[in-house]
Amino acid sequence: MSGNERYGTRIPNEREQRVIQLVAQGLKNSEVAEQIGTTEHVVKNYLRVIYDKLGLWNRVELALWYESRRMQPSMMMQ
Repeated sequence: MSGNERYGTRIPNEREQRVIQLVAQGLKNSEVAEQIGTTEHVVKNYLRVIYDKLGLWNRVELALWYESRRMQPSMMMQ
């Protein structure tokens, strides 16, 4: 199984992609909330949905998922 086969196949929407980008940059939930103009509770909900969509368990896996696709823009949507 390749690294890409490990992840879920559902595609994050634009807002979720922004949350992914900010988390991958190392921002805390409260900082992500400030950046996107919402509450920390909403960010936590976004993360739960993102983890479910991508078949991930935590923000470390999310950051690794993001980095593996960052250099390949067409892969971000896959």
